[in-house]
Amino acid sequence: MQPTATVLVYSDDSTTREQVRLAAGRRPAPDVPLVEFVECATPDAVLAELGKGGIDVCVFDGEAVPMGGMGMCRQIKDEVFGCPPVLLLMGRPQDAWLATWSRADAAVTLPVDPVEFASALAALLRQKRLVGA
Repeated sequence: MQPTATVLVYSDDSTTREQVRLAAGRRPAPDVPLVEFVECATPDAVLAELGKGGIDVCVFDGEAVPMGGMGMCRQIKDEVFGCPPVLLLMGRPQDAWLATWSRADAAVTLPVDPVEFASALAALLRQKRLVGA
């Protein structure tokens, strides 16, 4: 297992990015690596970071402006080779069908619930580890 996992967090709202960092902590579960965060506030920054490589999981805010996380997710699933798994933050549970449309690998609702979020993030990190093995 790698010593750290890199999690890209996309939201135009610094409070949402902070909620994600605090909910995940340094390690979202005992059996996954420590996490380091790369924060992005714009779609261009997301694409630049993904272009560099080394991102293990993306967390996208579905309510982000000017491009929501759902649209961003769908775009990278089409355009980024070896696209990392995406955890989508949705405004309402009723938006789950949109998360499916966006091809997100997992989704949780806002505001961020630390237990639900850490569990979903850990599951994606485990999946990434198994696929990469």
